[in-house]
Amino acid sequence: MATTLLSLHSFLPIHRRREEIGKLSAFRTSFGGQVLCKPSFCGTQIATNNHGNRLVVNSLLGRRVKSRTRETVIPEPDFRIPIVLLGIAGGLAYTENLVPAVPVGLLGLLLLVQTTRVRFVFDDEALEVRIGDQLEESGENAFVGGKNRWKYSTFVNWEFWWPNFPILVYFKETQTKPEGQIHFFPIIFNGKQLYDVMVERAGPSKTSAPKES
Repeated sequence: MATTLLSLHSFLPIHRRREEIGKLSAFRTSFGGQVLCKPSFCGTQIATNNHGNRLVVNSLLGRRVKSRTRETVIPEPDFRIPIVLLGIAGGLAYTENLVPAVPVGLLGLLLLVQTTRVRFVFDDEALEVRIGDQLEESGENAFVGGKNRWKYSTFVNWEFWWPNFPILVYFKETQTKPEGQIHFFPIIFNGKQLYDVMVERAGPSKTSAPKES
């Protein structure tokens, strides 16, 4: 799809480009009848990759978006962990255990908000953390510095805890610093989709694959 869009935008006359974009804006996916690409988005949201090629970015959660090489994968959000934490906090508050209820509840609220906004984007060469459905850049990492984008070729190893109900994903990479940098992220995405794309792009893990939810 992206190759087709690139060709249309690069070589058709301006009035033909507008005509093709207009046709594209009318196309709707089978996923909730949502518009795949609005005219205002198609006209402006054209990114330039490291090689200077112009690509149209599509943010379809849980779907695979065709690129010039491998597909871009964006796992769907998964609200199970924040819901469980908020349930535990509610139970603790009900039994008047307010001291543990407060931090557990705050953590649940934080992860609930993050689930609605944080996206893992797996493109052809790297994993990148982006923000929102428009896939805005997340800026520099607040803890270790550098961009929240890591090439698969720099991954040393990675793991899921725990595969059947994934809570944390761990990976170690040498891009941030040569001796290796460790990262932990709560799994606020579809665990099966996340595991499958990690195996495909970063190689096999020592843990077993999570079961279908």
